Amino acid sequence: MIYSDLLHQAIIASVLAGNEILKVYETNFDVEIKNDKSPVTLADKNASDKIIEFLKPFNVEVLSEEGKHEDYSVRKHWEKLWIVDPLDGTKEFVKRNGEFTVNIALVENGIPTLGVIFSPVSNDLYFSSKNNGAFKISGNDFSLIKDLIESSSLAFILTKAQKLPIKKDRTNYVVVASRSHMSSETYTHIENLKWHHKIVEIVNTGSSIKMCLVAEGVADEYPRFGPTMEWDTAAGQAILQEANCSLIDYKTNEPMVYNREILLNNWFIAKR
Repeated sequence: MIYSDLLHQAIIASVLAGNEILKVYETNFDVEIKNDKSPVTLADKNASDKIIEFLKPFNVEVLSEEGKHEDYSVRKHWEKLWIVDPLDGTKEFVKRNGEFTVNIALVENGIPTLGVIFSPVSNDLYFSSKNNGAFKISGNDFSLIKDLIESSSLAFILTKAQKLPIKKDRTNYVVVASRSHMSSETYTHIENLKWHHKIVEIVNTGSSIKMCLVAEGVADEYPRFGPTMEWDTAAGQAILQEANCSLIDYKTNEPMVYNREILLNNWFIAKR
């Protein structure tokens, strides 16, 4: 499959969804609580609608956190689908700390083959496609072309990007952990790492930014011993894989697979 058109459209969709998120972010928005006790806002819904609108021309099914979730009896026949989290890190959005992202992944036969993660506040853009590498455009650079994104070719976008991992000169072992979901098991895992590495530094942040930091080379691993859903990790895993990293299901000891009957992920470790 040629991924260039799919990747280009997914990048545009992520940025336009980010614009929808920021429109709400700048208001006194209301917060609803879903059945699973997680928060949702108008920003989640508007971003989801925008992404689905821009991915529709490809006639590929979309599994979005805020959209309709087809029964597995239907989904199991989907060899290809988009898995979308229109606003990953709603808790961070509500706290207004800027640590939230738009996640878009293409999954084929259970394997993430394309990923886009965009941070609307920092303007950092991460993206990848199968066998073509993973890339980052830093916020300072991307802010210069953000308003032109709909008219920018993928070739032009790539001229602004750095291939991942970006070399980092450091000797300490860096673990990135959730700001809002730090479990006791994750804490124990990090403490155990201190027996194997002289210096272990912990960086706390929200959303899929954690996987991006591993792919970039800023961090060495991201352990997640707590609940996540498929849309939380699919795009990040696609980027990690193309940056010579991995996201390993803690139960199977294999790379995470997607479009499962149960959309709740097992624990995992993303690692360089």
